[in-house]
Amino acid sequence: MLERETTIILRTLYERAESTQRDLAGALGVSLGKTNQLLQETVNQGLLRKLSHDEGRGRNVLYELTDAGQQHLEAHRVDAALVLASGFGSRFVPLTYETPKGLLEVFGERMIERQIRQLHEVGITDITIMVGYLKEKFEYLIDKYQVKLIYNPEYATKNTLATMHHAASVLRGHNCYILSSDNWMRENMYHRYEADAWYAASFMKGETREWAIETARNGAIRDVRVGGCDQWCMYGPVYFTKEFSEQFLPFIESYYRMPGTEQFYWEDVLIRNLKLLPPIYINKQPEGEIYEFENLEELRQFDEKYVNHSGSEAMQLVSRVFGIPESCIVHIRCLKAGMTNKSWYFSVLDTPEAPAEYRGKDYICRIPGPGTEKLIDRFHEGEVYQAVTQLGITEELVYFNPENGYKISRYYHGARNADYGNPVELRQCMALLKRLHNSGIVLKHDFDLHEEMLRYETYIREAGAVIPFEDYPEVRLHAEEVFRFVAAQQRPKTIAHIDSVKDNFIFTDEGLKMIDWEYCGMADPLTDLAMAAIYSYMSFEETKQLIEVYRTAPMGGADGDIALRGLDDEEAYALVVAYMGLGGLLWALWCVYKMALGESFGDYTLRMYRYFKDSYKFLRNSGKI
Repeated sequence: MLERETTIILRTLYERAESTQRDLAGALGVSLGKTNQLLQETVNQGLLRKLSHDEGRGRNVLYELTDAGQQHLEAHRVDAALVLASGFGSRFVPLTYETPKGLLEVFGERMIERQIRQLHEVGITDITIMVGYLKEKFEYLIDKYQVKLIYNPEYATKNTLATMHHAASVLRGHNCYILSSDNWMRENMYHRYEADAWYAASFMKGETREWAIETARNGAIRDVRVGGCDQWCMYGPVYFTKEFSEQFLPFIESYYRMPGTEQFYWEDVLIRNLKLLPPIYINKQPEGEIYEFENLEELRQFDEKYVNHSGSEAMQLVSRVFGIPESCIVHIRCLKAGMTNKSWYFSVLDTPEAPAEYRGKDYICRIPGPGTEKLIDRFHEGEVYQAVTQLGITEELVYFNPENGYKISRYYHGARNADYGNPVELRQCMALLKRLHNSGIVLKHDFDLHEEMLRYETYIREAGAVIPFEDYPEVRLHAEEVFRFVAAQQRPKTIAHIDSVKDNFIFTDEGLKMIDWEYCGMADPLTDLAMAAIYSYMSFEETKQLIEVYRTAPMGGADGDIALRGLDDEEAYALVVAYMGLGGLLWALWCVYKMALGESFGDYTLRMYRYFKDSYKFLRNSGKI
């Protein structure tokens, strides 16, 4: 008799001694005849003893675990649980901008707390939560439930393969449940004892894009494919025996170190290696048992509280601004998050409940990122929007709050970002930038690179961080040389966008627009050319062409070409290269500060820092400094 069937019989009778043969047949997934045979074999092994021999009509034979049966079960005791809770939950914006998905309530109970409670009910108290995004929000669980928290440093850049790599120590040597913090189980499907490794499954009627499971006759998973029709699919909790983890974790480590696997799910590794691993079984769950809410719309259908009372400040803001109930805010989705802010898209339902001017229209709501209140003066940003509106070159605003930076603007269908690699589009963008520089608009505030650099250095110190570059003291002295060179040129100041990355130029049906004016101020207009160059990782040689494109772009304004007036090609090039270096150094410090707040930017920091070093080398070799 197989160990798995023996353990299922013993566990079922341990949990409910009066279980019938029909109950056991359901747990085993076999016929009543086969169940009776397996029961007799378990008795013969000395693991069970009969308490009743009356098998008359309507009566059930009762069994009791022997000491040997209890010892058998103990080898299968679940002794740990790992809850994965490090992800952002982009499909649940804007709620997840404020609250991790696993901490959202369903029927008044947080999803992660429901799972912890269910684990406690079956005696599992060694619970570890893998955190990342908004990790501090989970800290209270340590005191409330005596859980442990571990941090996933790659939660923002890699998928769950990396998560399992960082959780290896939790799995190793343990019989362990692996749960997602944002699952909701109607009934408690956990047990004190488990027979073997398994993956929960739900039956998907009709077409599905979930991972469809193919099993052997004994229920072992032998293949998994994406999509299908009327399929049992991977859905919900997972269980690993320590023996399974011992053989699976080396595969996790191998794939984690393999180039190109950054966005792998850990299940990708499992599926690719099913034939090389011990069996992992399907654990079929009844309809309506496991829920993985995909978005706010699904949660609204399940828990009516979310129809008009999501608890999200962002939703409440939109509700107030548009004068509509939250139920009229629909088609919500996360847009690509910027390096400073988070933005989400929504539509206003076409209903009499909404004011006529908003019905059926689409918008973007911007939410400032962490630490942004120090980096950006929102009152200055508001001043900029008021000043540039007359030019008709920016997005249409519905709402702007100069105190916290929340912004709601119109969504332009069919809009796309500019491509600086396209000569025609680059020329159009430079022409618009030139028009801005020559507009004659005067702001009350400057964007001073030197002052900004000093400010970022202060913020880094206040955050308790250090600037990680070994040669920064020397580089900082070199920066002062470059600042003196620039100051000696006595350059004119115009309104400058500063954040002239290609993604901030958008082509719409109404023409080319410039968006995101957070850093805009009075500055040397050549600063915008330098920023456009480094944001696109242009070489210094490519920057020469950028300057030429700007020089030959159509003239804007009444005062002529202010940026390049009186400069020959060599002088203009030297200044733009100087600003490229100073801008690169500034944004490298910006990254260091943001990293102190828990964010990561890949190699962007290194690239920006390198711009300064290469810029300084050029200026030095050319005799400019």
